[in-house]
Amino acid sequence: MFLHALATAVPECSLSQAESFAILQQPEVRARLSRRSALTLQAILKGDSGIARRHFAIPDVKSVWRRTPDELNEAFRAEAPRLAGKALRAALGEAGLVPEQLDALLVCTCTGYLCPGVTSYVAEQLGLRPTAWLQDLVGLGCGAAIPLLRAGNAVLAAQPDAVVACVAVEVCSAAFYLDDDPGVLVSACLFGDGAAATIWRSTPGPTGLRSYNFTTLHRPEHRDCIRFETRNGRLRNLLRPEVPELAGDAVKELLEEQAGVSNLPAISRLICHTGGRDVLDVIERRCAGYPLEASRRVLHEFGNMSSPSVLFALERALRDGGAPSDGEDWMLASFGAGFSAHACRVGR
Repeated sequence: MFLHALATAVPECSLSQAESFAILQQPEVRARLSRRSALTLQAILKGDSGIARRHFAIPDVKSVWRRTPDELNEAFRAEAPRLAGKALRAALGEAGLVPEQLDALLVCTCTGYLCPGVTSYVAEQLGLRPTAWLQDLVGLGCGAAIPLLRAGNAVLAAQPDAVVACVAVEVCSAAFYLDDDPGVLVSACLFGDGAAATIWRSTPGPTGLRSYNFTTLHRPEHRDCIRFETRNGRLRNLLRPEVPELAGDAVKELLEEQAGVSNLPAISRLICHTGGRDVLDVIERRCAGYPLEASRRVLHEFGNMSSPSVLFALERALRDGGAPSDGEDWMLASFGAGFSAHACRVGR
């Protein structure tokens, strides 16, 4: 399938890590945490986390810690479709299309649950045809964008004349939670909100780029290293120290599998989900010769936005260095809850 447009969107509210640390110094927040936890927050937010700023969709994010589970759910219901719609409008404009021309809309998210899903709200917001195919992918965590594209590829295989939109959107601030668990604290310091929208067709677009050769790995024995649980009505991120090593091993295996396919171009560049500084460090060590400049730039400017992050990194790579040359491919890699990891090629 061929890429016709890629656009991203972030909320207007933006905070530096230092500003985030100041918010977490509120007495009511500090009262929830042990001294050890307070020092952990200080070390991450005032240290070298690889992140300069993050964006937040939750209104008045400074009071997010006071919100009830119902209030957070309602904020997700309002903000996720708005953010997804913003990215999709931009992608449609880039492709020279109007919403009525979309035959299918696929959306992935993991930071909130809606029934009907985010697609229903976005379809109404943009005015899609009532016959457009809507599909929501949930439960795939940070790695969801590439399985989302794979689902879009399946739609195009069944309906070659279709125009398909794939949107990854996360309102991570709707899942902010604080207690003394180190993984919860790290999550509060790394995650931000964003959306990325792509338009796909079976015929070449302006860049001639296509996405193909999708692969995936599942490691359910490591499920509890990175997943959401619900506690007191809130989503709570479980994140263990083993995650960087799991990600590094998985991306290396996917890269070796992709590079080992005969009759396909060499892989000249690796574009990864941002994860975090430590995650990217391990991946670069495991995959020597594949520096992750685009992923690091996105992490620096936006933090870890979960599923949209790898598409933000692809957009950055295309903007800064141009498209893959003839006779070479890039590999996209994402990973997250499961533990799972996914890859595909982007080339001409």
